Amino acid sequence: MPFVQTRAGQVFYAEQGSGLPVVLLHATLHDHTDFDAVAGPLAAAGHRVLAVDWPAHGRSTLQAGSGPAGSAPDGPGQAASDGPVTAPLLADVLADFVAALDLAPAVFIGNSVGGYAAARLALDYPDRVAGLVLVNTGGFVKVPPLAPRLLGIPAVSRVVFPRLVPRYMKPTNDQSRAITRRVQDRARSKAGAAVAAALWRSFADPAYDLRADGSRLGVPVLLAWGARDIVLPKSAARQTQKAIPGADLQFLQTGHVAFASDPDGFLGLVLPFLESVAIKQ
Repeated sequence: MPFVQTRAGQVFYAEQGSGLPVVLLHATLHDHTDFDAVAGPLAAAGHRVLAVDWPAHGRSTLQAGSGPAGSAPDGPGQAASDGPVTAPLLADVLADFVAALDLAPAVFIGNSVGGYAAARLALDYPDRVAGLVLVNTGGFVKVPPLAPRLLGIPAVSRVVFPRLVPRYMKPTNDQSRAITRRVQDRARSKAGAAVAAALWRSFADPAYDLRADGSRLGVPVLLAWGARDIVLPKSAARQTQKAIPGADLQFLQTGHVAFASDPDGFLGLVLPFLESVAIKQ
């Protein structure tokens, strides 16, 4: 199984296909299998597809000392009890990942905090990025201060997050229902609640706010947005488009994870975008 060593520990990725690199980045407490319905078709269309598990998610571990308190993880895919995974750390991990694999300019498809990490990479290392597909992304809207405070408490997250998942997922098919159950199970665990809480706390970090930086994104940007999401609704999509001049905003009638709920609709948007990016390379 392929792993890359990063500053936060061993990061797992699933790879298939060849051609223009396309890196898939998931949301909080999700994992690379969220992309199962689209990874194969993307590879079949002539792309090298790499689906990543964030540290303390899926098959990836979390190295002691990588976060604020630096406690050791208690097993693969588990966070330390202090939940040291943060959004800025994920952005740094992504930079380590692309450097370790020496990826040619790639397209990054990022969902939620994955979109934030992809955008941060494009800002910090523009030579590594050929284009961005941001799916209900974070980083470009003002975060209500109460949400990080409340969901940043592990005990609160452990109760609230499992109830929130089906409301933002709006599952409509077998895959989105399976994702919903999987994320709920993680959110109910002590380790999962610690990871989720730490990430929510980090959304109040000034480093998470990219609103003033969107105009510096010098690559093509497609916003593929699930219009039924309650966490990042249509108003957040429009704010994100305003923050990123020239971004193409397209809505899908899904929840937060559009590529799982409507893979055909998602591919209908993304494949032409990838083709246009490849032509420019």
